[in-house]
Amino acid sequence: MSATVSFQVASPVGPRDVSVDYARVGSGEPLLLLHGIGHHRQVWDPVVDVLAGERDVISVDLPGFGTSPGLPDGLGYDLATTTAVFGAFCAALGLDRPHVAGNSLGGLIALELGREKRVRSVTALSPAGFWSPAERRYAFGVLLAMRHISRRMPLPLVEQLSRSAAGRTVLTSTIYARPGRRSPEAVVAETLALAGATGFDQTLAAGRTVRFGDDVPEIPVTVAWGSRDRLLVRRQGVRAKQIIPRARLVRLPGCGHCPMNDDPALVARVILDGSR
Repeated sequence: MSATVSFQVASPVGPRDVSVDYARVGSGEPLLLLHGIGHHRQVWDPVVDVLAGERDVISVDLPGFGTSPGLPDGLGYDLATTTAVFGAFCAALGLDRPHVAGNSLGGLIALELGREKRVRSVTALSPAGFWSPAERRYAFGVLLAMRHISRRMPLPLVEQLSRSAAGRTVLTSTIYARPGRRSPEAVVAETLALAGATGFDQTLAAGRTVRFGDDVPEIPVTVAWGSRDRLLVRRQGVRAKQIIPRARLVRLPGCGHCPMNDDPALVARVILDGSR
């Protein structure tokens, strides 16, 4: 069921009201799902039903993405602020240190929540922040190109391309290794989500100086990387393991940057194993 929750977050100029849209399904220990830049919570749809069999699953639209409004004046899109937002989000929903799984930007946020001990376990799928300067410039260049195309492509053309596997490959092969498996409706919706993301530019700008460099002690951490990730190449997973030595590093064969669509059963199993 979709819902909206509002809460306050401290800022340098006083408390600010923030609203976040989310969907919640299932029962068991709470599991928070965080998507990447330019995406929306529906990217988790291929795995939600399996996860909901064992977890109380809360998938969210990050502020300024999906249907969540952007952050108010006084709050930036930097990692510290976003982490504080989700700490307040969990408090507003009465979630006592949930498990968290995140993809890309969401994986970076999940690791930061773990570093601050706000969650009980972390599963990070191709998390941002373990790049070299050249790898970051490449990834940001690709993201900017995707954003540019999504904002200028007429909706009838997007709908036409989405009807064929070849067209879905044109639209989404940067993030999916098996784009033909994505439904036409999902491809149209996520193209529109990328085009309409009000938080995209500020989030990308804030990420230019981000590198995750601290251990995440005392909680279980799983880092998983698709073998066919074309956006954040898989050698970044080795760096993540060096920085978080107790993390479990998992290879996702045949998966791209957003592996939930490429191999839902494998990704669901990795998340559930990581949150046990």
